[in-house]
Amino acid sequence: MSKTNLTRASQELFRREPDERFPSLTALVDHCRQQRVDSRELWWQPDQLATRAVDVLDLKLAGGDGAELTMTDWSFTQICSLCRVHKGTVNRLQANTAAQIFRETLPSTGKPMQVLATDDQARAIHGASYTRLFNSELLDVVVDSADGLEAPPKGFNGATGLYCGDEDLFCFLIDPNGWIDI
Repeated sequence: MSKTNLTRASQELFRREPDERFPSLTALVDHCRQQRVDSRELWWQPDQLATRAVDVLDLKLAGGDGAELTMTDWSFTQICSLCRVHKGTVNRLQANTAAQIFRETLPSTGKPMQVLATDDQARAIHGASYTRLFNSELLDVVVDSADGLEAPPKGFNGATGLYCGDEDLFCFLIDPNGWIDI
């Protein structure tokens, strides 16, 4: 791993909120497995995908089946990308203006869109060619290969080297018997 990657990993780790940090690999695995159980994939035709202003500052993602979902920062970023509009610009607008921009720029033809939802929240939006790899699937491989490895001791802010956010997962493990005294 390069110095740049380690520096970025360290920055990511220390900017995480407590609800994105995990005290053990078991806790992280349990969280990711529950997240998968609670998730569902919705397939909406492009002409059924829309946004709706709920109030001055809030947008909902609406689909052809009548579902209305709040958007995470990640899913909002993805819908901006689909529409080819700059997220920073849309964020400065009132919700009704943003909804109008999305009405005029969302693709209305083509293959269905895949929306990953948990409860009433859209966590991700992808085209039909996207193949999802759930964090729990990745962690199953890590658990199978990480015999004897564990999370590092807690840092000053409670960080352990294990985090999971809307768009990423990081799992830094150590061998507690591999310390070298200098």
